[in-house]
Amino acid sequence: MEKRIINPWKWQDELSYVQAVEVKEVKGTLYVAGQAAVHADGTSSNADMRTQLGLAIQNLETVINEAGYECGNIVRLTVYTTSSDEFIKNCFDLFKDFVAKHGMKQAVTLLQVVALNETLNVELEATVVK
Repeated sequence: MEKRIINPWKWQDELSYVQAVEVKEVKGTLYVAGQAAVHADGTSSNADMRTQLGLAIQNLETVINEAGYECGNIVRLTVYTTSSDEFIKNCFDLFKDFVAKHGMKQAVTLLQVVALNETLNVELEATVVK
């Protein structure tokens, strides 16, 4: 697999994402459903957004690893949240740590939604290549 990062500007570097990722010679593509703060027994977390983001990240890592892929090869990540303001103010450092931990260079979209399932307030959807 060959990845090329397209960043016409530098400002996005501080936000832990890239403007575009071109991927060639892909051996596989994994489309991961939205991963949220759902415990192994299927119950949704009712914790604060920061705690939920931590569990959502763990769940995303678990699915990607179980499929035989690597988080470092996430090329597209969509973040759904019930409050963009809260996510940026209280959770963005955790998000940046996740990106740095895996050396990710991914395109990101952050969307505020009216609601997520049950008590959830953040969800991560990814596309991963190898």
